[in-house]
Amino acid sequence: MLKLEDTIYGSWEADELLEELILSAPMQRLKAVHQGGAIFLIDPSQRHTRYEHSLGVCWLVRHFGGSIEEQIAALLHDVSHTAFSHVGDQVFGYSGEDYHEQIFTEVISRSEIPLILAKYGYDQVLTDFERYTLLEQPLPELCADRVDYTLRDLFHAGMISQADINHFLIGLTVEGGRMVLTSETAARWISRQFKRLNDEYFKKPEYLFANQRMAEILKKAITDGVLERIDLQLDDDAVIAKLRRSGYEDDLNALSKMQGFEHFAVKGAAERLKRRELHPTIGS
Repeated sequence: MLKLEDTIYGSWEADELLEELILSAPMQRLKAVHQGGAIFLIDPSQRHTRYEHSLGVCWLVRHFGGSIEEQIAALLHDVSHTAFSHVGDQVFGYSGEDYHEQIFTEVISRSEIPLILAKYGYDQVLTDFERYTLLEQPLPELCADRVDYTLRDLFHAGMISQADINHFLIGLTVEGGRMVLTSETAARWISRQFKRLNDEYFKKPEYLFANQRMAEILKKAITDGVLERIDLQLDDDAVIAKLRRSGYEDDLNALSKMQGFEHFAVKGAAERLKRRELHPTIGS
């Protein structure tokens, strides 16, 4: 079994099927796709990745009794994210922040993942994500995806502690295949933290600037013929290297030095983000 160490959940083991998926090229690519987009270029403390998030979501689904099919879906749900994560939505004009969902089938089909799944008899597991109720729920409900990125982003930003996370997980349970909370106190806490995440992290002016500026650089590179749309299926490091080789060194350096930030339209950038509120269900 593959032994894994998660920053916030601790040690766990993946069986042979999950191990093969974790070691596949699409999953390994996520090690260099940063969860927060381009913000690591201006804030080196924010370097956690889609890989860590994907493993965390899989751990949550497994911990709360999800089937192996749902664990597979949890592990793979973000493999189609572009370089710089949701920056790709800005590049390609997806205001719903779902570009990666639109290309998910395409990305999976050209990888080794279908062969791995077929080897273990799970070749149909990714055809209907809506049935995986632990993994995904519409806002304002809780789900494994939403719980993990909320806890993980806030933890890496220093806004909550490991003790906070441990205490919250104690108050999280499952009813009817959905994540619910055992108390009003837990519901108020996660709702408040989710609001902080959106107001103080996602909408932090410096972070908005970094992601919008990176989107502008990428769009210009595509227009100039330096990058093709498919190049955003590389990881962050590979795209940056290609940009630097193609004469975009000054643009990237200007981004990292926050040049032009004093003229940045923060309000407009914040308003373009998808509206998010959390009102989780209290269990019976």
